[in-house]
Amino acid sequence: MNEGNLTLITGASSGIGREIAKRLSSSRRLILHGRDESRLKETLDYCTPGDHVLWNFDLSQVSEIRKSLSSLLVEVDGQISEFVHSAGIPSVSAARMISVSSLQNTMNVNAISAIEICASLLRKNINEAALSRVVFVSSIWSQFGSSGHTAYSASKGALDSAMRSMAVELAPKVRLNSLVLGAIQTPMAAKALSDASIRSHAEANYPLGVGSTNDAADVCEFLLSDSARWITGQSVVVDGGRTAHMSNK
Repeated sequence: MNEGNLTLITGASSGIGREIAKRLSSSRRLILHGRDESRLKETLDYCTPGDHVLWNFDLSQVSEIRKSLSSLLVEVDGQISEFVHSAGIPSVSAARMISVSSLQNTMNVNAISAIEICASLLRKNINEAALSRVVFVSSIWSQFGSSGHTAYSASKGALDSAMRSMAVELAPKVRLNSLVLGAIQTPMAAKALSDASIRSHAEANYPLGVGSTNDAADVCEFLLSDSARWITGQSVVVDGGRTAHMSNK
């Protein structure tokens, strides 16, 4: 483990972010981000012991991200070389019911905060321009339509588009990719999947079934590794075959 370098994981207090944190904690020093400090501490308990750091911050406050992150990095002995953006708001609503405030909040947390964090970490006076690998956790609904997902799809589409442009601009020093996920069994998804009709629909349309947080962590770990050294600017789909299944059977 390189003690001078850190890996920042947003949304680490539960679900996919927590699983990624657990996976990476044995080989990396982590900054675990979340809004709920008690749940962040639970994640820390699941991690391999190490000199990990907690960043308790609300990413909807995008104008304060740079200041908060700068202050945090002054306190820690190291720079952030890897960034995984797993924070996100599911945001399901009929298009006619979307308000400007709810749309802005979804965009802030799901996309704008990720771009702002990257911009901050690229600055020498904040992070010694140490950033080298980035994974954005996205969704298949950034690429396909789904009723009620207008705001969510827009935010994930923005995230993926920003990833591609930054990948081109920042190569070869920084690699950026998106992890485009289908249905994953998480606490956030548990309520929906507990509905028999929704569960039945998922089982019928996912050739390999609903995914687990381990499935997401496996590919995230690969994308951060040297084994993916020639992969950048890609939306890597991990969806149990959902987007390949277009038949009516």
